[in-house]
Amino acid sequence: MSMQKPNEFAGLTFEEAFERLEQAVEAMDGGDLALDEALAHFEEGMKLARYCERLLEDAELRVQQLLADSAGSLTLASFESEG
Repeated sequence: MSMQKPNEFAGLTFEEAFERLEQAVEAMDGGDLALDEALAHFEEGMKLARYCERLLEDAELRVQQLLADSAGSLTLASFESEG
């Protein structure tokens, strides 16, 4: 059984993580990196992309609103369905 390593990006805001992702992409776009450096940037970029995706999914869940129906029962409704 393998131990799960702690999330190295925990504590970063979405904006901070996205900025680091952009930096990794820019570094690779330059084309001046050695293969090992490019792979390291690619690996970090993939991890950052997954982290940002999780943050966006969490934000989407928070945007859901509780609505009361005519009987007073609470139901979850997506923010999108309100429009």
